[in-house]
Amino acid sequence: MDFSAIVMWLGFLLAAYSVIGNDVIQTLGAFLTSNEKRFPWYVLWFYAAVILAAVLIYGYFASDISYGRLAKFDPPAVYQWYYLLPPIVLLVITHYGIPVSTTFMILTLFSLSKIPAELDEMVMSLFQDGSLLGGMVRKSLYGYVIAFLVAIFFYLFTSRVLEKYFMEYPATNKNRLIWTALQWFATGWLWVQWLVQDLANIYIYIRAGRDMTNTEFGITVFVLLALLGFIFYIKGGAIQEVVRRKTNTEDIRSAAIIDFLYGLVLYIFMDDLFGIWGGKLPMSTTWVFVGLLAGRELGIRIMLEKTISSKVGKMVLGDLAKVLLGLVISVLLVYVIKLVGG
Repeated sequence: MDFSAIVMWLGFLLAAYSVIGNDVIQTLGAFLTSNEKRFPWYVLWFYAAVILAAVLIYGYFASDISYGRLAKFDPPAVYQWYYLLPPIVLLVITHYGIPVSTTFMILTLFSLSKIPAELDEMVMSLFQDGSLLGGMVRKSLYGYVIAFLVAIFFYLFTSRVLEKYFMEYPATNKNRLIWTALQWFATGWLWVQWLVQDLANIYIYIRAGRDMTNTEFGITVFVLLALLGFIFYIKGGAIQEVVRRKTNTEDIRSAAIIDFLYGLVLYIFMDDLFGIWGGKLPMSTTWVFVGLLAGRELGIRIMLEKTISSKVGKMVLGDLAKVLLGLVISVLLVYVIKLVGG
């Protein structure tokens, strides 16, 4: 095995672990938090694993495992050592519980030839719709804003009835069964929407998922299922705290609504429904996740407490700052690689 192949497979392993450790827990965090006291981790893992395997197998036999998200990306003919840097940086950041965009961190590096070499021009490309990086940033910003608005308006109108009731009256055994079924359905739907968006961040390392052999595909499926199992076993790790510290996310009823709204926003961005965000261009699901939780938290606090405390304000702004930090790190990482000869 030559050095390029080693980098390719090692990059896949690192990207798979970093994406699952960072993005997957954002997607399945409410599901895990609301079910971990009533179901063993392997039952929750099995449910998510069946859906993951189904989406992978369908994409593979449809000859597009990235579901169109990598159509504008050309995988490198030779994988250089620096392709390992983004997932390594992601692993470090995830260790400290910072939710950053794996889309920007990883895919930006695979568009080196389309990104200006000068730092000022690179920064300007973030705001140019015609550039690949600018298009991803624009679509992700739309995702944050739409998720924020959907959540804040929904919870402004429903918090006094739903969330207040949920907090004052815990679910009974009878209605918990119904809400569990609803929440598992909502999670399954959300999980599919997320996989369609974010598998690109992993399979970019295996020639963008193109021309894989059955053996290569089988290896990737096994790795992803095993890593998913590990994340469930450790109950989400540090990133899970982003979900745990939000209001009432351990309630199965609240978790069902969160998953449904998150899945709804991702579904809106699955295709270019309104012709304004670049079709199947990759986007940051992390920004959608953070925007949704921010809107939810503010909506609940405004309706139930009639105010937004400085603590809540700092939490919301802090989460936004973290995802913006990820974008800054991504740009600087690409700039450094350009300097050293990328």
